[in-house]
Amino acid sequence: MQTQNSIDVLNNLITINNDRLEGYETASNETDEQDLKTLFAGFMETSHTCKQELLIEVTRLGGEVEEGTMLSGKFFRAWMEVKAAITGHDRKAILDSCEYGEDVAVSTYEKVLLENQEDLTSEQRTMIKAQHTLIKADHDKVKALRDALV
Repeated sequence: MQTQNSIDVLNNLITINNDRLEGYETASNETDEQDLKTLFAGFMETSHTCKQELLIEVTRLGGEVEEGTMLSGKFFRAWMEVKAAITGHDRKAILDSCEYGEDVAVSTYEKVLLENQEDLTSEQRTMIKAQHTLIKADHDKVKALRDALV
């Protein structure tokens, strides 16, 4: 296991959590519905907690913490803003956009767990599996809310 590979993998997950934080801030701004604002605040807390755990680990390894977002996250936020403008802040459209973002986050975690085992310690894998469980639960909440509107 090379330390730089571990740092890169952990920073990739920091980036996806940065995307979630910005995405849910955007989603919260695109709705006037208090239940969605509360839900999105909870999702932001999940990502903040995950990001902090990852940040501590990158710092422990002597790495530089990634501050940015993924390009796909920028597309997600831009798409949500355009779609919200067109649909008039439609609940289903906002939840559709959120589910897309959650699909990307869940997929990123799953890819790390499948493809980067050798780059992570057992403690790091345990942390990432626990975070994946939290992110997947958020995904499932968004999907259930969206599906209930169909």
